[in-house]
Amino acid sequence: MSAERDIRAMSAMQDEVFGANVSDGNAEAILRRVAHDGGMELWVAEHEGLIVSAGRLEPVPDTEFAGIWGGATRAEWRGRGIYRALTAARARAALTLGKKLIHSDSTEYSRPILERYGLRRVSTTTPYRWRR
Repeated sequence: MSAERDIRAMSAMQDEVFGANVSDGNAEAILRRVAHDGGMELWVAEHEGLIVSAGRLEPVPDTEFAGIWGGATRAEWRGRGIYRALTAARARAALTLGKKLIHSDSTEYSRPILERYGLRRVSTTTPYRWRR
């Protein structure tokens, strides 16, 4: 997935799921990073052309780490194993890239699923926006 229109659709779905106003900010950031070609992979699950779940895989250069980020599933599609399947696919892709360790910030919805896969909570983060 790399077409700008698809990335914008994925980003809009994630904004909706995370309760944010749909904006171009996240999509623009992803488009810039895709253009940089740092190895980021975008994963989506669709039903009849509608993105119902999505997430990113971001390999960390020169390490054994990869991050899984942005995992989101529309509320009406939860509980069907879609997020789990996308998480497993991203983890397999990380292994293919030679990455042995996964890191992620997760919500209270994703954390139990990730913990069932063997990830362990080692810290918490507090997101904020720096404004001058």
